[in-house]
Amino acid sequence: MTTGDDDLEPIDAEIVEPAGSPDFTPTVTAPSFSDVTGYTEAGVPTFDHVRDKIEKRTTTAIGSQELSEMSREAAELDEAIAKRDDAAKRKLDEMRKSLGL
Repeated sequence: MTTGDDDLEPIDAEIVEPAGSPDFTPTVTAPSFSDVTGYTEAGVPTFDHVRDKIEKRTTTAIGSQELSEMSREAAELDEAIAKRDDAAKRKLDEMRKSLGL
């Protein structure tokens, strides 16, 4: 079936932006050499790099101290539990002797 419109040429479409539309072009810039490496091109460390390094060392030292303190507390707790278990065992042995077992 033909309608007679087969002889017409196709129309090319184009994108028309409405007046006053915002510009959505990305404004992203690549990081600089110093942002990536932490050093300037002359080899001098940046302030942010030095600060991050100091903060990392500080937090590592604080974490190590907390772990060592926790291990002392854990050792004291283990010792107290062992003493309690030993006392309970002695009491149980004493009760068995008194019963003649």
